Amino acid sequence: MGLINGSHPAEFILLGFTDHSWLELPLFIILLITYPMAVIGNISIILVSTLDPHLHSPMYFFLTNLSFLDICYTASIVPQMLFNLGSSKKTISYIGCAIQLYFFHIMGGTECLLLGLMSLDRYVAICRPLHYTLIMNQRLCILLVSIVWLSGMTFGVSEASVTLLLPLCGLNKLDHVMCEIPILIKTACGEKSANELALSLVCIFLLAIPLCLILASYVCIGHAVFKMNSSAGKKKALGTCTSHLIVVFLFYGPAISMYLQPPSSISRDQPKFMALFYGVVTPTLNPFIYSLRNKDVKGALGNLMRKIFHSNGQF
Repeated sequence: MGLINGSHPAEFILLGFTDHSWLELPLFIILLITYPMAVIGNISIILVSTLDPHLHSPMYFFLTNLSFLDICYTASIVPQMLFNLGSSKKTISYIGCAIQLYFFHIMGGTECLLLGLMSLDRYVAICRPLHYTLIMNQRLCILLVSIVWLSGMTFGVSEASVTLLLPLCGLNKLDHVMCEIPILIKTACGEKSANELALSLVCIFLLAIPLCLILASYVCIGHAVFKMNSSAGKKKALGTCTSHLIVVFLFYGPAISMYLQPPSSISRDQPKFMALFYGVVTPTLNPFIYSLRNKDVKGALGNLMRKIFHSNGQF
């Protein structure tokens, strides 16, 4: 077996679902269907939010960033999953593993912070409606999104880099479907407590703090909605907030169960199913959750489809 720097293998064998080989074909078919759905759904959200003037607001600016994140997020892991599920050779090069590690965790960390920022936007829109356009102006929105992206990149790159420095002592088997930080820490030999502590601290910043901000925002939002006199206003506020809350729980639930515990205590099959959930299921469902529960998005999608069919009919 070829080694890099005498410690890191030239490639990793991803064991995946070798203990449940009967799952591989159904999972391959499911991924083959859901991956294009995720890409098309998120591209549609980006297009309607960009092209429809009625959707040029902070909420849809953040939603566009979320959809772009989800496209990159799934692209970093699903093609490799499909290749491994459809092939007898279930390997990934060390370089490929490192690239996947960086992209997956940069996108994941950025999404954690962006979901927190989106809850802040909903808080200002519902609890401070008269000052909303003044507070959430274009310059501030761009600044906040830039900070979110920079923070996600900083934490993703730093944690992935520290993890890749761990000695693997020639071990090249990962009991997972992808390269993920907790699995590499668990596989590494030698002292790992410092890496586990660093991962916990990063996850507290990326998961626990944004989640507390989200919950606090929605307590205030719930209080404000309860005091509204207009039933139409209540319905609209609850529609946009419910969509965001569903996305939050779909993303944060599996991520917390995976990352806010020591890698040594993670059970064998838990990471595989969690990765499928927050890496595939959630990005696929996000555009449908926002479009099906939002009249503005449904209307914009309808207008876009009519324009496309009308332009095609002219040729």
